[in-house]
Amino acid sequence: MKGNYYVAIMAGGVGSRFWPASRESMPKQFLDILGIGKSLIRLTYERFNQIIPAENILVVTNKMYKDLVHEHIPEIPEFNIITEPSRNNTGPCVAYTALRLEAMNPEATFVIAPSDHVILKEKEFLHHISDALDHAQNNDVIVTLGIQPTRPDTGYGYIECEESEHKLKKVRNFKEKPNLDTAQGYLDAGNYLWNAGIFVWSVKTILSSFRQNAKEIYDILSRDKSKYNTPEEQEYIDQVYPTTPSISVDYAILEKADNVSTIPADIGWSDLGTWNALHAYKDKDAAGSVVLGENTMLLNSKNCIVRSDAEKLVVIKDLENYIIIDESDVLLVYPKDQEQSIKELRKSIDNKSFI
Repeated sequence: MKGNYYVAIMAGGVGSRFWPASRESMPKQFLDILGIGKSLIRLTYERFNQIIPAENILVVTNKMYKDLVHEHIPEIPEFNIITEPSRNNTGPCVAYTALRLEAMNPEATFVIAPSDHVILKEKEFLHHISDALDHAQNNDVIVTLGIQPTRPDTGYGYIECEESEHKLKKVRNFKEKPNLDTAQGYLDAGNYLWNAGIFVWSVKTILSSFRQNAKEIYDILSRDKSKYNTPEEQEYIDQVYPTTPSISVDYAILEKADNVSTIPADIGWSDLGTWNALHAYKDKDAAGSVVLGENTMLLNSKNCIVRSDAEKLVVIKDLENYIIIDESDVLLVYPKDQEQSIKELRKSIDNKSFI
């Protein structure tokens, strides 16, 4: 039974809110963003590899990142690096992965998870994942890990679940990112969890859900199933994949399905989606600042995050609540409370070499 368990790591995003460290050519999942000598995707692989063998771990990424994936995770077979010819969001990504796994092993049950999240309590996380795999293998159910919220965060989607004593709780609704008052209401209610985007399902269950809830995606990608898990797969995918709708798996499947359950999990999770999230995660100095890099001096500065690998000395004085990112070709000095606009700033820059 355990040989039917797989993991698919999604690693095709650009990480535009981590600009200018994260670029089109080198997104954040391939960066040592924590300053510990390992990239986020490497940490994700090592975490899952404790319970899933390398040959059962797949990475789904954009074609341009195939070599980077192989460089960071040389242990997995090269054929396990699934490459998308276009960025069509997580809906088609999940369907493609399920169709590949169906061709590899029709009895497969798999986890699909982002490549760039941090989980501090790995033992608890892996215990929940193992439980979810066992349950999804034996039941027609979609299982998601719901993160116990610690604050009324407006940056995450929420899962509303039924109140029960069971470990696995029925999902009532998925909620979009709320405003602060609504988020506080969710926290007070006690039956809302953060949506971490980590899902577990059998190949049979998720493909059945695509046929029912996202038929267009399924029909396009399953036009010729004989191509999956063969040398002809890439050429076939290059033709059909770009014609799929660009839609998240949340919209395509989860918000429509009636067989979704969640496991509330306290696992020390962070999606590290922004510089502020990294600031919240890392240890701080006495003034509440985080410094990544050796040659930085902060004077009378508070609640900042500074990242610089420069050999030169960087001196910062009298700044409060700022993001300072010093790359070889870009220096970003940006108010922390305006960081949500960094993504739009990146889009507005004309020079492609900078993005």
